[in-house]
Amino acid sequence: MNKPSYLIYPSLLDGYQNYLDSSINWNKFWGNSDEPSKTEEEYERECFQDLLDKINRVPLDKEAADKGSAFNEIVDCLIAGRKSEKMQIERVYSPKHVPLPNYGDTVIALTATYNNRAFTFPIGICKEFANYFKGAVSQVFCEGVLPTKYGDVLLYGFIDELLFDKAHDIKTTSNYAAWKYRKGWQHRVYPYCLEQQGNVITGFEYNVLEIKGSKYCAHSEYYNYIPSRTKEELTDVCERFIEFLEAHRELITDKKIFNLK
Repeated sequence: MNKPSYLIYPSLLDGYQNYLDSSINWNKFWGNSDEPSKTEEEYERECFQDLLDKINRVPLDKEAADKGSAFNEIVDCLIAGRKSEKMQIERVYSPKHVPLPNYGDTVIALTATYNNRAFTFPIGICKEFANYFKGAVSQVFCEGVLPTKYGDVLLYGFIDELLFDKAHDIKTTSNYAAWKYRKGWQHRVYPYCLEQQGNVITGFEYNVLEIKGSKYCAHSEYYNYIPSRTKEELTDVCERFIEFLEAHRELITDKKIFNLK
């Protein structure tokens, strides 16, 4: 195999997609406002900078991202029946240690401390997700080479859960709407990579925990994997993204994306 010219993972393509859709998203959130908090041009520049920060691997400190990582780790630990090596996870007991229906003990929640932030999730929702993924392999690294007119691209990343012939990604959000992740690229990149590695893969599912105050609700989005269509879509977006990278090469300080590290 020739040395790939570019190394790309799904969240970079998501950032690029968000930049491409900046006008659409601005109109969605502020288009009907008489006094928007930012102009369309300001929002586009913000999306551009966010994308550059992703490419340059600028460290981010976001509570929402940490919450998702904490919940994901709790689920992984419950699936494998192990302790976490990434963060501190503690049981939360009921005040009077009254046994809970269906669980037979007094644990009412699990708290994960990550990046000096503590996140608490009800034991019921934690076990609901863990039971759904019973038998899954967690945090599976995959990679695959995608030929383009600008050279080979190495697509890669970690799949949250691999269960039989489906790949899954666990997400947390404060506001869920149907097909929220339709324009995301994980459900295209990961099945493609798995197939390149010789795996039989039929689809991808986002498993979403919506958290609104003290209310928790689980959602799912399933996408069939159609190899020919997926390869066509990946080739198109990667070639356009490469054109963006080369047009702004002087702003890119982390050269890993060019496979120079």
